[in-house]
Amino acid sequence: MAPRFGSHMSIAGGLHLAVLRARAVGGEALQLFTKSSNQWAARPLAAEDALAFRAAAAAARLAPVLAHDSYLINVASPDDDLRRRSLDALEEEFVRCAALGVPYLVMHPGAHVGAGEEAGIAAVAEALDELHRRRGPDVMVLLENTAGQGTTLGRTFEQLAAIRGRLEAPERVGVCFDTAHAFAAGCDLATDEGWERTWRAFAAVLGQDRLRALHVNDSKKGLGSRVDRHEQIGLGELGPSAFWRLANDPRFDGLPAVLETEKEEDLADDARNLFVLRRLVGLAAPPSRAAVESWRAEAPLPEAVPGASKRGAKGRR
Repeated sequence: MAPRFGSHMSIAGGLHLAVLRARAVGGEALQLFTKSSNQWAARPLAAEDALAFRAAAAAARLAPVLAHDSYLINVASPDDDLRRRSLDALEEEFVRCAALGVPYLVMHPGAHVGAGEEAGIAAVAEALDELHRRRGPDVMVLLENTAGQGTTLGRTFEQLAAIRGRLEAPERVGVCFDTAHAFAAGCDLATDEGWERTWRAFAAVLGQDRLRALHVNDSKKGLGSRVDRHEQIGLGELGPSAFWRLANDPRFDGLPAVLETEKEEDLADDARNLFVLRRLVGLAAPPSRAAVESWRAEAPLPEAVPGASKRGAKGRR
């Protein structure tokens, strides 16, 4: 077995088109935004759109599907108005996930903006408790580890564990692990020793069973840089060896593992990255960077999907 590799796809033209884009590159997993990631307001989700998405995802055998919350949400903020607005927006994301049959909502813990780590952690936990009081258990929030830029929470496993430790229902919250974020935060995933040290720490602090999804991204910046910039698989500072380990580590068998790398061409970069990841599965030793570049050149490119955007994944990258 191996992880279920896929990508974050654009919803331009309709939510169901994200599924068609995932199928076009042979994805086994999918992540999407349920609405515009850079706006508070959202057009109401029509029942027929939700049904079309559910049918498309089932036909494509994409399970589980992940959603990612809006970039505007910051439930760790010390600003009462922003925190309330963020909680309401998070609840709207939660409701949309439930309607679409999406079981996981990935969220960044947020930034404490100078209020201090303890205050930020308490604010996030309070917001999640309130969300759980408002809504049932059909969607699980996945806290994502972060690169640790500025006052952003989630740089360490201990911070994520502290949020979960304050929850009234910690079993309702899992973790999504981002490779580029972890590397930028100081986890040396590029070496055998660093890889094992990272995952032993994850299991000890959070519990391996809390891991529900992976974000599979190389990093433009170096180890411990605390700068969040994604690179194509095997071409960044993490390099091929980290992704060879990930592709062949039985701890991740069957988990959704989605790309959030930049898309310079319609789906072509996703197709190249997924081709590389699949070539790594079962390989006896990590390949050279030159081999990865050769594989990328060999990758079969998909047909265009109507409405596909040229930078449709997560444009801030």
